[in-house]
Parts: sequence; C-alpha cells; structure tokens
Amino acid sequence: MFDRLKVSLNIVVEKLSQQVISEKKLDKILKELELSLIANDVAVGVADEIVKELKKELVGKKVRRFTDIKAFIKSVLRKKILEILTPKESVDLVTLISKRREENIKHMKAGEEWRPFVILFLGPNGSGKTVTIAKLAWLFQKRGFSPVLVASDTFRAGAIEQLEKHAKKLGVTLIRRNYGADPASVAYDAIAHARAKRKDVVLIDTAGRLGTDINLMEEMKKIARVSKPDIKIFIADALAGNDLANQAREFHEKVGIDANILTKVDADVKGGAAITVCYITKAPILYIGVGQKYEDLLPFNAEWFVKQILP
Repeated sequence: MFDRLKVSLNIVVEKLSQQVISEKKLDKILKELELSLIANDVAVGVADEIVKELKKELVGKKVRRFTDIKAFIKSVLRKKILEILTPKESVDLVTLISKRREENIKHMKAGEEWRPFVILFLGPNGSGKTVTIAKLAWLFQKRGFSPVLVASDTFRAGAIEQLEKHAKKLGVTLIRRNYGADPASVAYDAIAHARAKRKDVVLIDTAGRLGTDINLMEEMKKIARVSKPDIKIFIADALAGNDLANQAREFHEKVGIDANILTKVDADVKGGAAITVCYITKAPILYIGVGQKYEDLLPFNAEWFVKQILP
C-alpha cells in the first residue's frame, strides 16, 4: 500500500543524506522531491508547502558529528507530513453519537425533545458516498446505535434504489421520496422521523456536486441550512489524482468540511490523496475504505500512514 509514494520519498532521502546541508545543493534535490510528491497525487500547493518547510529545517542545520543524517532528514519530513495529517481537534463519531444519546436520555426524562446526531455527506459523483454511508450504518449498528438512511440524492438516476438496497440488507429505516423532490425537505422529514422514533443517528446521502454546477451547490447549501448537521463529512476518492484538491476546496469553501473519509484505498493508490485532502480542508480523515464489504472501513491513523511511506 502506498508503494509509489514510499519509493519516491526514500529516493530523495537517500540523495539528501549524501549531501552537505547547504542551500545551493538542496534546491535541485528538493525540486525533485516536489515533483515526486505531485506525481503521487499531492496537490501542487501542498507539495510546495512541504518542500519549503523541509528546506527551512535543513538549510544551515548543524547535524551532530555522529548523527545518522538519513534518519535526521526522515524525521524532518515525517514531522511535516504528520503535522498536516493531524487535526487540532480529533473527531470520533462513535464517541460523539454515544454522548448525544446519553444527553437525549437525560433530556427525555426532563420532557425535552430527542435530538438525533445528524451527518451530512458531501462529495462528487463516483467518490463512493452511498456505499460509505452503508458501511457507517453497519458500523453504528455494531456499536448498538439505531441509524436512519436518507435518500436526499433525488437527482442521479438509480441513487435512491442503490441506497434502498443497502437499507433493506442492513435492516435499517430509509426515508425517501420520488426523483425530482426537494432534497432538503427529504432530509427535514428524516430528522423529524428520527426525533419521533428516537433514532440515534441520521445519515444524509446527497447528489454528487461539482464546483462548476452552481445550482446543485446552492441546493447543497440549502440541505445544510435545513438539516443543521452535527458534522459534514467529505468523501474523498483516493484515485481522483490532482482533481481532489479542487473538489475538496470547492466543497470546503461553499459548504464547509468537518472531516473526511478516504475511499478506494485498496486500489493501486499513490498515497498523496490523504495528504492533499487534510491540507486543503484542515480536517481529519476518520476512516479509509479498503473494499466493498460493509466491514471494509478502517479507522485512519496518521502515524500508521507515515510509517507506510517513510518506514
């Protein structure tokens, strides 16, 4: 996994470790590093930032006589990548939903309204939103929560049936309307249903928007206003290449992104997508998709990722 990025980084580390750490000799090798990062799906601006930070760390650095220079360079590079991948505040969906359920139980005793935990999913067509929603519903069921699926993608042909198939297989409630219905009203009805039936978590599927589609992006903002989600999760396709930076930026600027899930990691991915999506959104990756089965959704760990590319 992530072999291409691992090979590219280690080639550059080898070259740097054979050089005297001076600005003049660094420039050529660091340019090579930047191109390697870009070739491995790290967005151009992100690659430039990593290289600048690495140069700042290395230029004029006095390495102790018996220090392993290669290990030193790796540690600097590792530190920068970890900094990008590690959010200021961690997000744990299971903990957040558990906390909300505990609050709801107390509120109900006081005669107050049940408030389900609402998750809004964002992302372009083909990123894997629907199957990821089903995987999370399965995960939440395993943790003892009661999920509700919401077919707010009333735009793409087959989208409602696809989510309905998962709902039946999982044995969970699906709130749906016909194609062409107002997606925001579908989400509103689903949340009302979850309140009435005391469901723990509402997972809202949406149509795959592109930043150039102004009408659909406005519709997405309306869904967010109406549903008032507790968290907005961007579904990032690990195979999207450098398009991922533009996709993430558009959704983040127009709707806002609180967390990410990286899909299709089981394919022959280069690895840079994880770095790109965290850098653009300043939000953590919660899970990675590694297959089509419901259980093929693994918690993302930044330390683990860095060990894969800089062993």
